[in-house]
Amino acid sequence: MDDLDRELLAVKDLEDDNDSFDDNSSKASTKSKLPLVNLDMHAEPPRETGFHRSTRVCLEHIRDALLHHRWQEAAEYMACYPQMLEDTTNGPAQSYKELTWRISAEILHHHPKSKLEDYNNIYERMKHSGVRHYLMICLEHSFHLLLNGHIEEAKRQLSVSESWRYGKESAAQFQRAKLIQAYRSLLDYIIWCDKKFTHSSTEHSDFADNQDIRNYFRTASVNLKEILKNPGVWDPFILSYVEMLEFYEDQEEALKVLNDYAYDNSFPPNPNAHVYLYQYLKRCDTAEKKLMKVLHVLVPSHELMLEYSSFLLQSEKSSDLQKALGVVLEMLDFACWRSNLDVWKRLEAIIQKLQLEKDWKDVVFTKMADRQGWWPALHFTNFHASKDSEENPELMQVKAPLTKTLCPDLTLKYTDWQAINGK
Repeated sequence: MDDLDRELLAVKDLEDDNDSFDDNSSKASTKSKLPLVNLDMHAEPPRETGFHRSTRVCLEHIRDALLHHRWQEAAEYMACYPQMLEDTTNGPAQSYKELTWRISAEILHHHPKSKLEDYNNIYERMKHSGVRHYLMICLEHSFHLLLNGHIEEAKRQLSVSESWRYGKESAAQFQRAKLIQAYRSLLDYIIWCDKKFTHSSTEHSDFADNQDIRNYFRTASVNLKEILKNPGVWDPFILSYVEMLEFYEDQEEALKVLNDYAYDNSFPPNPNAHVYLYQYLKRCDTAEKKLMKVLHVLVPSHELMLEYSSFLLQSEKSSDLQKALGVVLEMLDFACWRSNLDVWKRLEAIIQKLQLEKDWKDVVFTKMADRQGWWPALHFTNFHASKDSEENPELMQVKAPLTKTLCPDLTLKYTDWQAINGK
């Protein structure tokens, strides 16, 4: 909708320029100190013709129909608007082409009587209206075919666009071509999964030795391996590639791919990369020490931090126990963990184990020093006491004794409420 508004404003500016051209020119000549090169101050501004006015009004009606979800009306107006693509008097038509493509797809997506043929017609027409958006239109077309179950046709569309070239390849065109290649490989993976499921339900389940199906794996894996050399966020492609490698028992390659994805500094920071590596190592029954090394980079709000604190708690090292206390306290700094019984029980278990050491009070004091001013308001108010007693009494039984350990010098309303109400 922003593109549509910009287009309307651009056309509207043609009218505004007619009225304000002389005034703006005189103001600019007095205020601007920048040199002017071959600027004809008496040149006539472009004027809106009857054709442009009618297409602008048509676009306004389309926008109004879209905003009010009148899809049939929008479709009727849209049937007239593409004539703007033939106009050569108003500068480059690239913006009109993209607008026509996106509005047409939006209308068809919501129109109750739209058919796959309608999508195919508009996509094919827009592909041949210019080269700037060709690859992205092909990609969107394949998505729509995929959603409608036409996997082979979607793959064909991507295969055609993958071999498409125009002029000298720009950086943007290179990135889009790689994206096309990645999704085409993903479709090979989907076909591989379908054949795997079909083959496993038959009596002859020697799937791993099936040459036809293995060809899909080989094609997908070669392209995915090449794609993953380009820095970026490739989560669904990584998972697909690793699943196929695991199936064919290529554990070494799977581990290498996940390690590179997680620790290659040329890739953007991505917590999911460490999660995928952790999940893979866990499936391979890797030692806890290696699992802990992967998890420690995650943010405290991540769901796997509860497992990380469990590993630290089970460790025999005093430093790991103190680290576990810090991890759980950081988790409880986030609202998503505030009422989680498992986290509070983990904190209770950590403190109980910590109390076996001589300097446990100093450790707790150090970890809580910066939290004394705001933690009571976050966890230990009358509101929290009333809510916990009604919704989760077990949580209250765990939290209440911890107040004296975490905030020994404060009188908290949480424990006062518990005493008054006899909970």
